[in-house]
Amino acid sequence: MLKPKALVLRAPGTNCDEETQFAFEMAGVDADRIHINRIIESPNVLDEYQILCVPGGFSFGDDIAAGRILANQILNRLRDAVEDFRAADKLVLGICNGFQVLVKTGFIVPPDNDGLCATLTWNDSGRFIDRWVKLKTAGEQCVFLKGLDEIYLPIAHAEGKFVARDENILNELESAGQLALRYHSNGTSENPNGSSRDIAGVCDASGRVFGLMPHPERHVLATQHPRWTREGLNDCPDGRGIFDNAASYFA
Repeated sequence: MLKPKALVLRAPGTNCDEETQFAFEMAGVDADRIHINRIIESPNVLDEYQILCVPGGFSFGDDIAAGRILANQILNRLRDAVEDFRAADKLVLGICNGFQVLVKTGFIVPPDNDGLCATLTWNDSGRFIDRWVKLKTAGEQCVFLKGLDEIYLPIAHAEGKFVARDENILNELESAGQLALRYHSNGTSENPNGSSRDIAGVCDASGRVFGLMPHPERHVLATQHPRWTREGLNDCPDGRGIFDNAASYFA
């Protein structure tokens, strides 16, 4: 059986692409890192892949707003190619800056006549946050979170606060099972950024397009856990399950 192939999209300022490629390869996925300019030159390159991932970093220096310029490039130069990719029963993953990109393209929460329905904005603290958080999954809608419950991952962002235009939009997303990942610890909120309803990750209506602020690619080895020696951990890479689920989708 052929391995699924993942395209890890690079842009100026992307800095988590190598770790993300490694995480996919650990899950049995052939992964390539390709600059967005190469895709713009030849959009049919996407036809060779089953998974598209927009990794973390600071694409285009996060000028204007986090992920905004890369999102505009995709919308203006690659909209049809990415829409065809999504329609072909393939997977799209956005991590941190990639989540910001997917939200600002409207590929996770489609825009309406008034424009974007949701966005990611500055943390309530007004500063960059770098720490580990506990998270809880919600429902079975999201392909990437199948079989996962509580997971422990690092975050590193300044604009990670997920907000919607109004409560009705949040209610609709929740009813559809799209609010797939939340900050959570022992039954209580562990919200580090003020995100509405403790939201850490959101999927589209199909469950095949998923964005999250935490970095699963930074916890695919037990030794990446901050307490792996003190707790005697040998095999607890919580982020690995997200990449394993992506690979299993094409099994």
